[in-house]
Amino acid sequence: MPYPVIPDTIVVHLGPPNQEAENVTVPFADYIKNVASNEIYPTWPESAIRANMLAQISFALNRVYTEYYRSRGYDFDITNATQYDQAYVPNGDVFENISRIADQIFNNYIVRQGNIQPLFAQFCDGVNTQCQGLSQWGSVDLARQGLVPYEILQRYYGDNIDLVYNAPVAPNIPSYPGIPLRRGSAGADVRALQRGLNRIAKNYPAIPVISDVSGFYDIPTETAVQAFQHIFNLAADGIVGKATWYKVKDIYNSVKGLSELIGEGLTITEAQRVYPRVLRFGDTGNSVRVIQYYLAFLGFFYPELPPIAVTGVFDEATRDAVFTFQEQYGLSVDGIVGRDTWNRLQQVYEDTLQNLPEEYQTYAEEIFPGRFLVPGDTGAAVTQIQANLRRIAQSDPSIPAVEVTGTYDTATQNAVRVIQQQAGFEPNGVVGPLTWQAIITRGRGF
Repeated sequence: MPYPVIPDTIVVHLGPPNQEAENVTVPFADYIKNVASNEIYPTWPESAIRANMLAQISFALNRVYTEYYRSRGYDFDITNATQYDQAYVPNGDVFENISRIADQIFNNYIVRQGNIQPLFAQFCDGVNTQCQGLSQWGSVDLARQGLVPYEILQRYYGDNIDLVYNAPVAPNIPSYPGIPLRRGSAGADVRALQRGLNRIAKNYPAIPVISDVSGFYDIPTETAVQAFQHIFNLAADGIVGKATWYKVKDIYNSVKGLSELIGEGLTITEAQRVYPRVLRFGDTGNSVRVIQYYLAFLGFFYPELPPIAVTGVFDEATRDAVFTFQEQYGLSVDGIVGRDTWNRLQQVYEDTLQNLPEEYQTYAEEIFPGRFLVPGDTGAAVTQIQANLRRIAQSDPSIPAVEVTGTYDTATQNAVRVIQQQAGFEPNGVVGPLTWQAIITRGRGF
């Protein structure tokens, strides 16, 4: 899961969540100015105003970060119904001092120490309504006693809170990867899915634990997904489309208490990413090689793509190829390979494989099949890899013996790991495009 960012905009539903009403998209800073102007008084001491606004910011960010409503099938981030969320009045008046303070602190928020998600900072007026969180009128009394905003917040949310300052501002991008995850998928989204399912399994033991949280969608992951789908009345096909993705997120948020004042929370370790979020000019490594592999392959069939070499260095030629690809397929032309560009690359690659020109059909079996091969897989692609491993082993005794069975067994995995070690790849025993190419090339004696 990514670290929190301040969204450029927030989508507000003008009514209770289950009631038909208009959705309005508002710049986040303007939303906070409006809410604060409708929740508190501009004549309050500034320390009280700032404490209340930090609570309002954190509350809204928690809704956005946890996708509280979107994970329940809604198309908005927050409502203006005060029994659920906080007051927002379209085109409402904004007080000058509140606007000034919001401009200063809209990208600051509260966290529980050791957690990264914005605190679900509940609040109420403290007179007509009572709650576990901040008392708005009580904060005024504390400000008049000389307490600063942080001290006021500690009185209501505990001593174990911190303030995050100057968080980055970025577009509010949904967490759903945009394409279904299935056996053979790989990357940060798969790893986040595996972690989420394993945490949910503590509360729902019918879901088998995924022992290797590797980022590769393997058979144990597929089995866990099917068990989850069965429990929560989804089609148990083992494929994580939008409905399954957001149901996993909804249940994960619930068991972790991410939208509660007191909950388990999300730690820094749980949010760390193994895979880079984006690849850009100057980057190096095998992740860059994979991008270059796809672009180089597609260049054979799409003359508008400039030819590039698979070097592992994101150089000017690679950037030019990314620019061209993005322009051709209606993506943001920034030369950066983020999630959308990566997903589209894979889709175009797979579509191209399905529609190879006749003159290339003879070589079709030597082309990476478009999905990662994992232990337990069966089929022609596995047979092809095993046959090549046997040929390599005839001249390299360090390669373990492999039988050509069409089933990706332990022996095949061990042999793949040796090939990966020799090629300088991560020895994970999973056949991605680089490992595939290394095995095919050596097996053919090239």
